[in-house]
Amino acid sequence: MSEHDRGWLARLESWGVAAENATLVLLLSSMILLAVGQIVLRLFFSIGFVWADELISLIVLWIAIVASVAAARSDRHLRIDALSHFVAEKYARIPRIIVDGFAAGMCLFLAWHGYRYILLLAEFEDVVLNNVPAWVAFAIVPVAFLLMAYRFFLMAVKNALLAISAPADGEPASE
Repeated sequence: MSEHDRGWLARLESWGVAAENATLVLLLSSMILLAVGQIVLRLFFSIGFVWADELISLIVLWIAIVASVAAARSDRHLRIDALSHFVAEKYARIPRIIVDGFAAGMCLFLAWHGYRYILLLAEFEDVVLNNVPAWVAFAIVPVAFLLMAYRFFLMAVKNALLAISAPADGEPASE
């Protein structure tokens, strides 16, 4: 891979990170403002927006999903990795490859069924927030799981390449 390609990919990745972080900040800020506004309207004016509670629920879903994508990106997702604390790093790579491959497969499975769910929502013409098509609100689900599958797959490949290129016992590391 040329230096130009690496620079372009690094820029693309940094734009993706910035977009994910900006989306999380925007969603969290809007959720807080909407929730506080709804509380103030109900307490002091005895009114409120009919759609606000449902929108807050949808924003919570979007925050959880975008945060999951960000966690998979930076390898900070939930992981049960007791084995890695007791064995050398080179031996912990094999289970890590298996776990990341399995996670990629499960995310693909969930993306497929999320897509099927979106098709059902569109077919039944379900709506949220009084008249917004429900498939629009839930379209994040298959897209996010597809992104997570891609990232887990890349982590599995990276760990496999590291395991292959790691020096055997007694061999000096190549520089």
